Amino acid sequence: MQHLRLREKVTRMELSDRRCVPCRGGVPAMGAEEAGRLVSQVPGWTLEEETKGIRREFRFRNFADAMSFARQIGEIAEAEGHHPDLSVGWGYCTVRFRTHSIRGLHENDFIMAAKVNRLLQTGLPPS
Repeated sequence: MQHLRLREKVTRMELSDRRCVPCRGGVPAMGAEEAGRLVSQVPGWTLEEETKGIRREFRFRNFADAMSFARQIGEIAEAEGHHPDLSVGWGYCTVRFRTHSIRGLHENDFIMAAKVNRLLQTGLPPS
């Protein structure tokens, strides 16, 4: 059992350390089984739109902290070339990933979710 937990932890670390690869379309969207496996590696994220997207809502003490977090996500998105849909308001930032060119999920979406989760360890803590 401990070996399995270690393997899951290594997989999660690898996911956040990976780089997004350009996805220009022409590849099928990820199936529900694979999406379910990968979403389990990004705590707090849920599948939505019949497994065509993933989302997570982060809570903060105020609007300024939520905006700061959104800006940090934007910097990562620009560096990776993979951009989320963000919704920001007083005390929250909702992040959604979906690969628009294939109208569904791609590994890049989960890589970015893991990178956003890593911000919680290095950036602003949510409330």
